[in-house]
Formats: sequence, C-alpha cells, structure tokens
Amino acid sequence: MTDLTPAQRRELRARAHHLNPVVSVAGNGLSPSVLAEIDQNLKAHELIKVRVYGEDRDARSQLMADICEQTGAASVQHIGNILVLWREAPVEDKPVAEVKPKPARPAADKPKARAPYSRTTTNSRAKPAARGTARRTSRG
Repeated sequence: MTDLTPAQRRELRARAHHLNPVVSVAGNGLSPSVLAEIDQNLKAHELIKVRVYGEDRDARSQLMADICEQTGAASVQHIGNILVLWREAPVEDKPVAEVKPKPARPAADKPKARAPYSRTTTNSRAKPAARGTARRTSRG
C-alpha cells in the first residue's frame, strides 16, 4: 500500500469531491469480480470512489484495508459508506498529451492595425424638439 503525505491526501480529496462511485460492494462482499472491476477503474482513472452497502464501520475499514492491500492502492478517505482510493497509473498506460502547433497564418489574413480611438467633438444626441418628440402641455 502506498503512503500519502497530508498535502497529497488533501489534493486527492479535493479532486475526488465531484466524483461518483464507480464500484459498489454489496452482499457478496469482496469477490474476485469486484476486485477486477476496482483494478480496471484504477487503471483508467487513478482516483475512484467505491460504495459499500450493509457493513458496519469496522467492517468497512477492514474492507478498505483489504482492497488497498490486494490492488496496491492508497486509501485517501473513508466517509460513511464511501471509500476513496488512489493508485498511480503505470507510465505506459498514461495518455501522452499531444501538442499540435497552430498553423501559421499568411500575411494577408493578419488583422490590420486600427487607428487609435478618438472622440468626436459633435454631439451625437439630437434635441427632443429636433426629433419631433416635444411634449404637449395642454390636454385639449
């Protein structure tokens, strides 16, 4: 099992906050198929949540220790019936981020420099009388 520093654990808890559980452990307990599913998800995501149904607190703690021991994962957090596990993905499984260079734009496509902004001295607002919106004062 991998030991995490408090700073690493805090960062992983923050990353796991919005995750939903991907594996559920129910009445059959920790079967080989459940372990395989946990292992597959750890390979794909590195950080997962596991939901445990119908166990008391001590049984959940033991179950978490068993999962960590059998999968090589680190225990990040255990709140209620949710367990958070982390295992670093092997280097060959990590996707390599490809950086594609942007194509160079021809000189004709480059935006032209604009003239500096200058205010005009004329008033662009028309007076109410000039627009024909003068108010009538008498009602008759």
